[in-house]
Amino acid sequence: MELDLDESSLAIGRIERALSRIEKALTERATRPAPEPASSESNPDDQTALKAEVTAVIGELDRLIAEAKNG
Repeated sequence: MELDLDESSLAIGRIERALSRIEKALTERATRPAPEPASSESNPDDQTALKAEVTAVIGELDRLIAEAKNG
């Protein structure tokens, strides 16, 4: 299955939006006050969401790379 130009553009748009969300989350994390010693290192939900975003970006990039090699 080859990606056409429209599908490639949509994939790139998804990557850009995900990277923007990752950047925003990391910026917010950097500006938060340090957590108290008794609390966890950071919010597990934040980490799960950030990992999901990174996984999505990697998946899109892998798909684009595979299609570029095959097409």
